[in-house]
Amino acid sequence: MILRMDHFTIVSDQLEATRDFYIGILGLVEGPRPPFPVPGFWLYAEGQPVLHVVGVSQMPEPRRGVLDHMAFHARGLQRMWTHLDELGVRFKVIRAPGAERTWQLFMQDPNGVEVELDFDASEVPPADWKDRRGG
Repeated sequence: MILRMDHFTIVSDQLEATRDFYIGILGLVEGPRPPFPVPGFWLYAEGQPVLHVVGVSQMPEPRRGVLDHMAFHARGLQRMWTHLDELGVRFKVIRAPGAERTWQLFMQDPNGVEVELDFDASEVPPADWKDRRGG
C-alpha cells in the first residue's frame, strides 16, 4: 500500500546552481545522504528528504522520463512572492479552478525542471498581485 510520495530525484550538471535554487530560493535544507559513489546531495523539508540531486558531468541525451513537474505544498505566499521578485526569479501565478482555489506559483530550476509551489486558498497574495503576476 502506498502511503505518500517519498522523494524526487533529478540529475544535474550544475550542482551549485541547483543547490542555490532549492536551498537559497525555495528554502529546502541539505541533510544526510548515504555515501553513494557519485556526487550529489539530499534536500529536506520538515525533516524528510524530498529531493535527491545526482551530479553528472554531462546531462544524458536523450533525457530520461516523462515527469512533467514537481510540486511542493508551501506556506507564506506573500513572503515567497516577494522573495522570488527580489531575486529576479521568473514565475507564473495560477489560481486553481474549483472550490479550493489554491495559489500556484510555477518556475524553472537551473536544470529546466518545472517546480510548482502550492499555497492554501486562504493565503493572502500581495495587494498588487494582479499587476505583479511574477518576475
